Amino acid sequence: MNIILLGPPGAGKGTQAQKLVAERNMVQLSTGDMLRAARTSGTEMGKKVAAVMDAGNLVTDEIVIGLIREQLENGAEGGFIFDGFPRTLAQADALDALLSEMGQGLDHVIELQVNDEVLVERILGRAADTVAAGGAARADDNAESLKVRLLAYYKQTSPLIGYYYAKGDLQSVDGLASMDDVAASISKALG
Repeated sequence: MNIILLGPPGAGKGTQAQKLVAERNMVQLSTGDMLRAARTSGTEMGKKVAAVMDAGNLVTDEIVIGLIREQLENGAEGGFIFDGFPRTLAQADALDALLSEMGQGLDHVIELQVNDEVLVERILGRAADTVAAGGAARADDNAESLKVRLLAYYKQTSPLIGYYYAKGDLQSVDGLASMDDVAASISKALG
């Protein structure tokens, strides 16, 4: 089973992906993690990634699709969770083409629906809780960074909601429910 988790920053995609990895033996494909791993891998693709990142440039969709291809070729017993990809309609088309080429498909797209005001409170609260516990908050867990991240999400990624809805793949769950309730809703959506 291959799924995409969609939702704005802080909606809980990473938390829910970790639960699916543990419960369903799926593999979480986080583009950030894949880029960091590729950069230090020494492979041809890794050398390309390192050169682009070292120059301070954004990694192209072509490179990200290449990394995803490598992961898909390795296979996963429970399937894949796409986390942080696709972010644009062009990336969604590229992912569809890649999956089709490999004889696979996309089984579910789960949107974690959240209210922006509650989401901002949640993320700023997460940062405060982390600091209170003696940890270091994420550098981007502040009101200004969050506004920038939300704007980028709404400009680039939110069109995917309509795209996958039109294809009949989209299922929405309440991302503001408790972690366990969100996990139960996702599990129900996945069948």
